[in-house]
Amino acid sequence: MQESYKPDEETNINTSVLSVPTPVPTSENAVSCPHHKHTPRTPEATHQLQNRLNRMIGQLNGIKKMLDDNRYCGDILTQIAAVESALQSFGYIILQDHLETCVVEEIQNGNTEILEEAIDLIKKLK
Repeated sequence: MQESYKPDEETNINTSVLSVPTPVPTSENAVSCPHHKHTPRTPEATHQLQNRLNRMIGQLNGIKKMLDDNRYCGDILTQIAAVESALQSFGYIILQDHLETCVVEEIQNGNTEILEEAIDLIKKLK
């Protein structure tokens, strides 16, 4: 059952989260992730990050609906800019957490090579 489009009054975009299919890992598409945080995020921090992601998913679904409705290009571009800004902010939150936990722990354990990785990650975020 598809939800009806209901734009948020402030941003004029759909903020309801529609279900997004999650791919099931197989041997062909499995992503190898050898790193895990030693200090886990608090449940509250995880919840806040998931809320931010859900809002961005809602914004993207709103953009999709705008395309389907043949909305004005300028309006779509405005919403794209909003999603980009939200994603950039999300990245900075993750980066701050990484620097305050993972990087600090690695340096305390004598691994100064983590600094090179941190610099590369900062460059990736622009």
